[in-house]
Amino acid sequence: MKPKPTVNDPQDDLFKTRLSDLINPNHALCRLAHQIDWALLERHIAPRFSDSGAAALPVRLVAGLLYLEHAFKVSDERVVEQWLESPYWQYFCGETFFQHEFPCNPSSLTRWRQRLGEEGCEWLLTATIDAGLKSKLVKPSSLKRVVIDTTRSGEKHPLPN
Repeated sequence: MKPKPTVNDPQDDLFKTRLSDLINPNHALCRLAHQIDWALLERHIAPRFSDSGAAALPVRLVAGLLYLEHAFKVSDERVVEQWLESPYWQYFCGETFFQHEFPCNPSSLTRWRQRLGEEGCEWLLTATIDAGLKSKLVKPSSLKRVVIDTTRSGEKHPLPN
């Protein structure tokens, strides 16, 4: 099913801590969060999902997690763990209030990458890098060297003899 829409909850909650009250708005991730056109990402990604079945995770959450995973060079498991601990990561991924539970199972990120395919993942990464360049949070010189993760599953892709 289509991803859940991103909900902006402007109403305060007496028992929850608003992230905007915890964080420094000049932090790089806060500034980048305001540069990315999240609505464009949702419009581009939504057609890859069917209208039936359980609702998928929100696009901003998954796009944010995939970006953080790439930017901080961490695994699916680690990005979910660090998201739980960091108000900046939660804010970047679209949360309004500080969360105390994991946002998703790490395997959900693998399924999203499979659904997006190579072209969709490239487009998503390009969109976030472009926002970083536009906001001057990413320096063009940092893009001169590319690191490629060649990790693979040994069962599906055995080593050649």
